[in-house]
Amino acid sequence: MNRIAIAACALAIGGVATVTRAQSITTPQSTKWGPGPAVLPAGVRAAILDGDPAKSGPFTMRLAFPPGYRVPPHFHSADEHVTVISGNLNVGMGDQFDKKKATALHAGAFGVIPADMHHYAWASGRTVIQIHGMGPWKLTYVNPADAPKAR
Repeated sequence: MNRIAIAACALAIGGVATVTRAQSITTPQSTKWGPGPAVLPAGVRAAILDGDPAKSGPFTMRLAFPPGYRVPPHFHSADEHVTVISGNLNVGMGDQFDKKKATALHAGAFGVIPADMHHYAWASGRTVIQIHGMGPWKLTYVNPADAPKAR
């Protein structure tokens, strides 16, 4: 259904349709990787696929972790939707980093971590995840001493 037909359908049922975003397609070859957000430990790479995690509204980003990469216990102000694209991401819930209490998520796995839920993660091997949610995306460490120093 094209944009005009969508707008006509919305108007016909008493609504208003506004199309403000352009179509966006990213292929593995066209993905533009850069340094990860400063709030994450050094070594992560990031690609913003849609939106801006720092601003209000929807966003989608990918994070590439080197083998053994760890994110100490933390939480977010909004739900975090995570899909494992490749590799293995281990996720545990709680205030203490405890590998025995984590769940291994393999390529293709998906999970939602509710806002304010304390959790931690590490990568087994090279791992790429996709996170989508509503910005602004914030990460707060349970233990402020775990926050990375300015890079």
